[in-house]
Amino acid sequence: MSAWKQIGCAVDFSAHSWAALQRAADLARRLEAQLILVHVIPPGQQGVRSQAERALGMAEERVLGRLDEWRAAAERATGRPAQAHLLVGNPAAELARFGARGLDLLVVGTRGPTGLGRLLLGSVAERVTRDAPCPVMVVHEREEAAADALRPG
Repeated sequence: MSAWKQIGCAVDFSAHSWAALQRAADLARRLEAQLILVHVIPPGQQGVRSQAERALGMAEERVLGRLDEWRAAAERATGRPAQAHLLVGNPAAELARFGARGLDLLVVGTRGPTGLGRLLLGSVAERVTRDAPCPVMVVHEREEAAADALRPG
């Protein structure tokens, strides 16, 4: 048995995070570890109290619904209960902070940006790898392309 008991997985409902979820679920199943999904809503997507508040509530409901679908897919893949958390903030900072909650591993997906875009903006995966206090596994979406047919929503 492995000492890894808590595996986190960042999800943003994209193909690259689906690839990360597939890898994290496989590890959690083989290691009999708890799988914990985490989705971060950037602060710019939060509304101010106004008419947009209703739209934000609907948007949060949609995000929670998708997160629940992905959690259910994780449970099917691991054969055990999974958790899901919704956070608000800077994705890289929140994911690194989430890693400090006792995770033994945090799995993140990446599109593998290169060139000027990566140089100017960096990538969430790169910042999480640098800042998280736990080991981070970065999965490129091409690694799990065959699993895409199982992706919910």
